[in-house]
Amino acid sequence: MRSLLFIPADDERKLGKGFNSGADALILDLEDSVSPARKPAARTLAAQYIADASPREGRPRLYVRINALETDLWQDDVAGVTAARPDGIVLPKPRSGDDVHKLSLALRHGEEQAGAAIGSTRIIAIATETPASLFQLHTYADSSSRLVALTWGGEDLAAVVGAAGNREADGRTWTSPYRLARDLTLIAAAAAGVKAIDTVFVNLSDAEGLALEAQAAARDGFIGKMAIHPNQIATINAAFTPSTEEVAAAEEIVRLFADNPGTGALAHRGQMVDKPHLARAERTLARARAARRN
Repeated sequence: MRSLLFIPADDERKLGKGFNSGADALILDLEDSVSPARKPAARTLAAQYIADASPREGRPRLYVRINALETDLWQDDVAGVTAARPDGIVLPKPRSGDDVHKLSLALRHGEEQAGAAIGSTRIIAIATETPASLFQLHTYADSSSRLVALTWGGEDLAAVVGAAGNREADGRTWTSPYRLARDLTLIAAAAAGVKAIDTVFVNLSDAEGLALEAQAAARDGFIGKMAIHPNQIATINAAFTPSTEEVAAAEEIVRLFADNPGTGALAHRGQMVDKPHLARAERTLARARAARRN
């Protein structure tokens, strides 16, 4: 999932445009972008959208962002959409891996009620929106077999901390607390054996800033980035799709080790390469194959 596009689940016009946006995944939002009065309608629309879109060939993955587990809304969210069989749930504001486990149990009950395959509904956790979670990132490892990715959020965290802003004057560079949250999320995802997904870029008028941030995220190890507008999708997909040159170099490294079994270190294009370089090359080729499928 290179690109994951948020869509307010109560906005039928935006829902209608999401399918052809080019995003690898759509996140139908029941949380921040939906007013309290519109929550019930949003659940109904999200479930209907998933039911209608699921059988379509070549569709994006369909996720739902529910309300936080500290609210009295999340159980109705889960009950309202599970029967439609979304690909997964995005969990906002978790406090630790215990919240992922709690959601997993609720999803199991919903799958049983709907006659869906047990474990088929995946979880992406936004692991940095509460300060407590930053001190509990190690608990996401082994929290649930449903957990497929961790992502992070700088906006909610800044609000809780009381920050006047979370980026430097250039509007592109995260200030220190939010760089920390980003970096810890990347490392926590690796420790948990799940994917790391970068957060949104909120300045819709700064296309260059989006491209630079997405490219940096891909370089550092994130596998995708969330988006808030369809116009951001092409830029994000390009950043997380290995270039022709990257694929060629990766193929050379894989071939080099295949031709020299049992050798730990080899020379490639004037540089030493060893097992970590082979692992990186194999990941590059896997990403390229996934991009072609999308």
